[in-house]
Amino acid sequence: MSAMVTMDELLQGSEIENLKTGEVVEGAVTTVKKNEVWVDLGAQGVGVVMRREIGHGQGLEVGQNITVSVIDPEMEEGYALLSMKRAVKDRGWDELQRIHEANEIIDIMPYDANRGGLLVEIEGVRGFLPVSQLAAGHYPRVSGADKDEILQKLHALINKSLRVRVLDVSRKDNKLIFSEKEAVRDDTQARFSELAIGDVVEGVVTGVIDFGAFVNVDGIEGLIHISEISWERVDNPRNYLKVGDKVKAKIVAIDKDRLSLSLKQMSEDPWLEQVKAFKKDDVVEGKVTRITPFGAFVQLSPSVEALVHVSEMSDDETVDPEKLFQLNERKEFKVLDIDTENRKIALSLKEAKPSSSKKAKTTKTTKKKEDEVS
Repeated sequence: MSAMVTMDELLQGSEIENLKTGEVVEGAVTTVKKNEVWVDLGAQGVGVVMRREIGHGQGLEVGQNITVSVIDPEMEEGYALLSMKRAVKDRGWDELQRIHEANEIIDIMPYDANRGGLLVEIEGVRGFLPVSQLAAGHYPRVSGADKDEILQKLHALINKSLRVRVLDVSRKDNKLIFSEKEAVRDDTQARFSELAIGDVVEGVVTGVIDFGAFVNVDGIEGLIHISEISWERVDNPRNYLKVGDKVKAKIVAIDKDRLSLSLKQMSEDPWLEQVKAFKKDDVVEGKVTRITPFGAFVQLSPSVEALVHVSEMSDDETVDPEKLFQLNERKEFKVLDIDTENRKIALSLKEAKPSSSKKAKTTKTTKKKEDEVS
């Protein structure tokens, strides 16, 4: 009994502090059972970690030192209720805060995805990588913001290592946001400084949409607008490009974080050569490709398109272009004007004379090319 008194006196005289809720401490495993693990906390007593608080994939052995967080410092039975998962998470928040403040780049591996982005768990803390924070090479480019297609592309990034920066971290709000775009920004800006309008670059098509195609140029996002895909009139970019295609394109503009690219400027403008086949006052044959309230567009050759203004269709001022023309029909027109500088040709239907003895002016080469288009 005297020995116990002496021990009490020793404990009372020591500076050992009582356990506090949320405190992170270390201890040695003394017993491993199916649903619980007992831990020796030294002078601070003993505690138990229930199976649900151990964490997945943790194989524990007697004598092993572990870090735990205090859930309840003193249960009625006299022991402390502990958690390994919370200890990891608490330390994880501290480490993530340090990473954020140091602006470090780290590797993460998403474990799941939803339509808004990727789900991540690191240092015992769950976080989120929004779609908007993905780098150019991983951003899901789809037409019409199809959510199912976006989700399908995001699922391809699950279990894939991504380099990111911590964009926002708050233990209080239980918020952890990552950004892949910020992780590559320094490298991207350095590459931007080396590029100039007129440069030819190589890239890989990452998305084809209604108004053009996105291209990954060594980590920089580029856009080939539909008007810059071909010298021919392009109705559907998908007929010219597909995801995965390797392309060479010319830089026509450099925006804040994107390149505007041109595929068609990698070759000579065929319009300038083909337009030589036509002269003012010629009667030519063409195919109607578009009908609008103000006129109709007529294709004279694969790369040459002209306009018949509504005022040049008939002497009847109330004429309706949609009743006068049908798409893809062929008619004869008179060339009123050729503006080479602005790539415009004006035609007239009403001034085109029937030509039984004189065929509409087309060269054999132009006719052959147009038949291919038709």
